[in-house]
Amino acid sequence: MSKTQILKGILEGCVLQTISKHETYGYQLVQDLRFAGFEEVSGGTVYPILQKLEKKGIISGVAKLSPEGPKRKYFSITALGEVELNNFKIEWQEVNNSVKNVFNEGESK
Repeated sequence: MSKTQILKGILEGCVLQTISKHETYGYQLVQDLRFAGFEEVSGGTVYPILQKLEKKGIISGVAKLSPEGPKRKYFSITALGEVELNNFKIEWQEVNNSVKNVFNEGESK
């Protein structure tokens, strides 16, 4: 299984977590994720996630003037997004614990 396949399932939650910290635009979000360790993440990966989350009402986007040039679409988390993020954190913790249990079980034998 490739790293890309594993990341596919968790990247949406990481995008939501990042947006929950501060309003951001797509390019900055990609940079934030890369800084966090997701070096392979690109706009081609992140922008479809943003579109999907916005369509579902999990985030909202507003076009604003940028001091560096053209307008940018800034994203912020909605109340529904906060609920979704909380659910993701709970589900991630359960999956993470299960994976740790499997690997720790293998080490103790």
